[in-house]
Amino acid sequence: MKSKIEGKLFNNILDIVKQIPKGKVATYGQIATIAGTQNPRLVGFALATLKEDTEIPWFRVINSKGKISFPEQSDGFKIQYSLLQNEGILFDAKNRINLKQYGWKSF
Repeated sequence: MKSKIEGKLFNNILDIVKQIPKGKVATYGQIATIAGTQNPRLVGFALATLKEDTEIPWFRVINSKGKISFPEQSDGFKIQYSLLQNEGILFDAKNRINLKQYGWKSF
């Protein structure tokens, strides 16, 4: 069971993720900083609470190396990769996203 503080933080994180525009990505660390925490893992934990049919664009959150955090052969990776490609985001040969080009300038 989540504490009230954790629930409030998770809701704040999800509200921030909702603001990432189509065709842009943000890192777990970037979202954590905006949310006022120094723990990017909390962003992942918050995103993991989402239902499969969520309207929140969870797939726009990637790691600081510009990569999808799911293992490359997993269904999660394939789904996130496809959703990002559908928004016009390109990957290099090592499946990285150019954060200078596609990174969300949140502040």
